[in-house]
Amino acid sequence: MPQPQVWWLLALPFVAGAFLPLQAGINGQLAKQLSSVMSAALVSFVVGTLALLMVVLMQRELPTFDALKGVSWWQWCGGLLGAVFIATAAFAGPRIGALLFMVLVLAGQLSMALMLDHFGWAGYREAPISAGKLAGLALIIGGVWLIRRG
Repeated sequence: MPQPQVWWLLALPFVAGAFLPLQAGINGQLAKQLSSVMSAALVSFVVGTLALLMVVLMQRELPTFDALKGVSWWQWCGGLLGAVFIATAAFAGPRIGALLFMVLVLAGQLSMALMLDHFGWAGYREAPISAGKLAGLALIIGGVWLIRRG
């Protein structure tokens, strides 16, 4: 039986994943209220940034200027990718529905994850593509088709 900390590591991404459709809906409503998808994404990021700033200040873990100078160009892209997701969620989520939006997000996530693992990109350990992994991804894509028909 896995150790208790393993269950926590499994529960954390599950809960974070459960927040995604809720976040998309909230940001969609915010975009409607503000009459702007991009303004809603900005507000979302400002609130998130302030929350993270408070945590970092409480933990006294502000990065040094030297540490920031050593960051590679591609390591700065995480925030940009997050902004694309938030804006896309605020725009597309309310238009196509939570279930279809999230299954498409899942299909995209798993497609990228397959590549990241196969090539060991972005610090992930290499884990070659297998027939089972491709079959699993095909089932998710089949799920997109079934949900879209539904």
